[in-house]
Formats: sequence, structure tokens, C-alpha cells
Amino acid sequence: MENFTYYSPTLYEFGRGVEEKIGMLTFLTGAKRVMIVFGKHYVKTNGLLGRIENSLRTIGIEFVELGGVEPNPTDTLVYEGIRIAREKGVDGLLAVGGGSVIDTAKAIAAGACYNGDFWDFFIGRQTITNALPVGVVLTIPGAGSEGSGNAVITKSDTLQKLSLRTDSILKPRFAVINPELTFTLTAYQTACGIVDMMSHIMERYFSPTSNVGVSDRLAEGLLLALIDEAPKALVDPTDYQARANICWAGTLAHNGLIGCGRREDWVSHFMEHEISAIYGVTHGAGLAVVIPAWMAFMAHHKPSKVARFGRRVFGVKAADDLTAAIDAVASLRAFFSAVLRMPLTFKGLGIENPDIDTLVEHLHANKGETIGGYYKLTAKETRQIYTLMLDENAQTPQA
Repeated sequence: MENFTYYSPTLYEFGRGVEEKIGMLTFLTGAKRVMIVFGKHYVKTNGLLGRIENSLRTIGIEFVELGGVEPNPTDTLVYEGIRIAREKGVDGLLAVGGGSVIDTAKAIAAGACYNGDFWDFFIGRQTITNALPVGVVLTIPGAGSEGSGNAVITKSDTLQKLSLRTDSILKPRFAVINPELTFTLTAYQTACGIVDMMSHIMERYFSPTSNVGVSDRLAEGLLLALIDEAPKALVDPTDYQARANICWAGTLAHNGLIGCGRREDWVSHFMEHEISAIYGVTHGAGLAVVIPAWMAFMAHHKPSKVARFGRRVFGVKAADDLTAAIDAVASLRAFFSAVLRMPLTFKGLGIENPDIDTLVEHLHANKGETIGGYYKLTAKETRQIYTLMLDENAQTPQA
């Protein structure tokens, strides 16, 4: 285990009706006029936005609205939000939605306190030193952004989908999580969220760091819980206990806890970001295609942890690591496909003729010549992994 610092300043209010506490929670951040950021008009028609605004009024907090956040959020709305925040004297952000909404709010929170272009933070030109406080009302679990200091935004003109990672400054001051607010999610939205949660866990689990038994077991336990709870929520979308367990697993998957003391990987996310930036696919669905392909490559190049994953999470019995790793990939694909009804190939994502050359070129232009924590990958290897995504049964990378 390596040295680490773990700081989790987010206050979590979890359970039925907790959105009624928004006013007081916002007051405790010191904000007096907040920008409420949300996606489509659903939060208006279902009454949630009205309840939130009434809670803010009761405590004397003013607010402005910024709706229209789309999946795979772009810089366009961030720039608009920064403009409004400055014009209206906004001193706090309140994100009502899932990861796309939360990430947009975080980018606005950072950009409103900076005289230059907020994109400077995403390309590493500047470091964030100040940001407006962000609060969250979670309606779509999966991204885990309610508990992290991270944000992902796409630059519209260059199709760069980049992540910004901070230890604390962009971590939400509070996160309100009422599982009942997720009852109306479609099976597809629910499944995409579960894949995203599992990917956040696996990006940390597949690490070159040894002697991390505690966080390994935390990761395996979360994966086992998600595998157990997912079918219940898909059969009965109003199963409160299943939804509650899924919501909390999504937060724990990405609040940094299971990454303590270990180097992380994140190649699967990097590779998927290029797919969703160019083709506009849903992030969780893209990950369902990328992760098994990445894992199939690793089964033949560094099988030890893949084999452990298979034995501990899916009950794989093979004694030798290569066979166990191959069986682990098959088990994961079966869960994604048969249980979650997720695609496993580019074609399943609706991409008939993927431009693998462009995907590889953009990936390494954005992330460097060599990427990965678990196993170092060059363009030659990432091309092989993208190629594996053409066939859901592919197991052996081609040289």
C-alpha cells in the first residue's frame, strides 16, 4: 500500500424526502443566490424543482435557473452558465440531476471564479484555486460525481472529451440522495448507471499496487452488491431497497475511498471518452463495450488480477490464471448482456463502421503516448483493444 491523503468533505443526506432539506443545506454553504442547474424539463413536470425552490425560498435564498444540460455535456452551456453567474451575482451552484448536470455545475463553479477560459483547467494550463460551492440533488445514480472532485466536459469544436480531477475543491458541499427520485428511470438508464458504477470500481481495482487487501475487498464487495441488486431494480423499478443500495454503491464507487493507497488505471474511461465524444453514445453503454475488450486484452498480457476478479466476483473455478481470466471476461460479458441488456460491440452501439484510426489518434493526443496504470499501453495496444470491440466473442488480441 502506498501513502495517501483521503479527504471527503461532502455531507450526505440519504433517504425518503431528504430533498426538503435543500434550503438549510444550501444556507450552510454560505450561498445567498444559487444557480439551479438541471437537464430536461422533467424535474419541472414531476414537481421536484418546485419543491427545491420552495425549500430555498423558505430559508431566504434567491435562485436563477439554467436548464438544458444534455448527456455528454459540452462547453457551450458551461460558458452560458458562467456568463449568467457573473451577471446575476451567483455565489453557489445547485445541480439537480445526474453526472452530466453535476459536472456542468462544477465547471461553472470553477469558471465563474476565473478570469480566463475555464477550459484552461481541463487541458492542464491552469490549476483551480477557487470555486463556488456546489450542492447536489441526485436523480440519476451512476457517475458518482456527487461524491467526487471530478468533472468531464466535451469541447464542441474539437470533440475533446476531457476529465478534470481535484482532491477537494470541486467536491460537492452536500449531496441529497433520495432513492425514490430514481423510480422513474428507464431500464436502459438504470443499466447504464450500473455499468458506470462498476467501471469506477474496476478502474481502481485493476492496479499495479500490491498489498491493498482492504480496498480490494471493498471493491469486490461493491461489485457483488451491484450484481445482486441490479436484477431486482430492473424487475421492479420501485423496489426502494434495491434502488437505495444501488444509489449508495454508486457514490462509494467514485468518492475516492477504494482508491486509497493504490495507483489507478482509467484506460477504459479514456477509450470510451473518445467513442462518446465522436459518436455521441451514452457513456455507460460505451463502457459496456470497452471494459470487456480491455479485460480480454489483459487476460492474455497480465491475467493475475483478472483471474482474481473472476474467482472472487463471479465464482470462476479454473485453477490456472489464463483460463480463469478468460472465464472472467465471459462472465462479465454475460452479466452486461443477459442481465443489463447492454451492447457488447461497436455495432451494438449503432456504430457500423468505427474509425479506429481516429479513435486511437485522438486518444493518445489527449492522454499521451503511453497510458494506463495496470498495464502500459501504446497506440499499438489500444488499437488492438478497439479492434476487439468489433466482435463480442473476441478473446485473443491480434498482433
